[in-house]
Amino acid sequence: MTFKVGLLGLGTVGTGTVEILLDPSQRHPLLQELELYRVGVRSLDKPRQVNLPSQVTTDLQAIVTDPAVDIVVELIGGLEPARSLILTALAHRKHVVTANKAVIARYGDEIFSTANAFGVHVMLEATVGGGIPVIQPLKQSLGANRVHTVMGIVNGTTNYILTRMQQEGGDFAEILADAQRLGYAEADPTADVDGWDAADKIAILASLAFGGRIKLDQVHCEGIRQVGATDIAYAQKLGFVIKLLAIARNQQGVPNLSRTNTNSDLLVNDPTTPPAQLEVRVHPTLVPRDHPLASINGVYNAILIEGDPLGQVMFFGPGAGAGPTASAVVSDLINLAAFLKLNVASSSAKAALHPLLSCSHENYCAVAPMRSLVTRFYARFLTEDQSGVIGKLGTCFGDRNVSLESVVQTGLQDNLAEIVVVTHHVREGDFHQALQQIQSLEAVDSVPSLLRVL
Repeated sequence: MTFKVGLLGLGTVGTGTVEILLDPSQRHPLLQELELYRVGVRSLDKPRQVNLPSQVTTDLQAIVTDPAVDIVVELIGGLEPARSLILTALAHRKHVVTANKAVIARYGDEIFSTANAFGVHVMLEATVGGGIPVIQPLKQSLGANRVHTVMGIVNGTTNYILTRMQQEGGDFAEILADAQRLGYAEADPTADVDGWDAADKIAILASLAFGGRIKLDQVHCEGIRQVGATDIAYAQKLGFVIKLLAIARNQQGVPNLSRTNTNSDLLVNDPTTPPAQLEVRVHPTLVPRDHPLASINGVYNAILIEGDPLGQVMFFGPGAGAGPTASAVVSDLINLAAFLKLNVASSSAKAALHPLLSCSHENYCAVAPMRSLVTRFYARFLTEDQSGVIGKLGTCFGDRNVSLESVVQTGLQDNLAEIVVVTHHVREGDFHQALQQIQSLEAVDSVPSLLRVL
């Protein structure tokens, strides 16, 4: 019994996938039942690391409509024609495996609705964390838990840059250029360094963890361009490292702040505010050195999940590359092969979707506005070197119920005093109101850095 696979894309991950499929020995026995039937590429002239002369075509549409194909593997990336090819494959009742986080994050509602309508599955283990198994554990192994938080380092490029900045004290621009030369960063690194890649991934993880779809434009996203060597150094002195974190959290687990200031822009029981419960965000964060994510360095990824009754579990490993990502792609193929094999053996005319492989939720999660976020902040101020400035900062913060954990005047920079502040837990809306008041002070020159603290 064999099931025919149509592969779209023969780049780095596609080549890695082919190499596994053509060499199934000492791997899972179900690989013996997967036949690489057709391979679609953009150009037949490009040199390939694998030799598939009879199976390669530039007609991608023919693959997704071929009646003989059971599973389509989409590895061409980008939004189009990937989205259209996936939808066509689903409409022709073909299961789909994809590593395309961007198309899933942006068009997941359309893709999964189509899959459910035609009774087929969309598998996406390779969309987040390279070879780290996290999608299926969220759908299956952790299903008995009420998930409170999913957070992690899900972009290897930014983690590599921040790790080197920490270890070497170098500047962002210099290390980014080096990462591009080494192949760790793209020629256009925007999606990575501005946080968009991580935002796609946390949207997918949040959808799985909290049982609802996520609108990507509701994911707060900040990159690492504003993180400088000065902030890296101060973070180390304060007992932190800086990481780009992707975080999805149920707000029911946040610290309970007493509210006495009626001038706040967000009232806890404001009847006009919908009951938004989830935080979904990406931003550089000061992480305590003893936190599990603080030691994740280089191009590695890690995803930390907290739930009840499990507690805390972390998935760690290589977050990209031919081998790791191909491993995740083929794991999805094995799951589909098992499902198809059971279908063939079943006496029913049409087997139902597997409840642990399919996407069953159709409603959207309510995502809270960032002003309701409760977190700690690190802020660095440049001020006139005169007495009373720290007192004025403290007064502005106190007026907005912002409690300060530490205030340190570290020295002079261009004849300006440098003051570093770390707050206790505070509501973001209150903090920014205090910050607005501080920036209006005559003695305050600028606020060069503002980062959240885990």
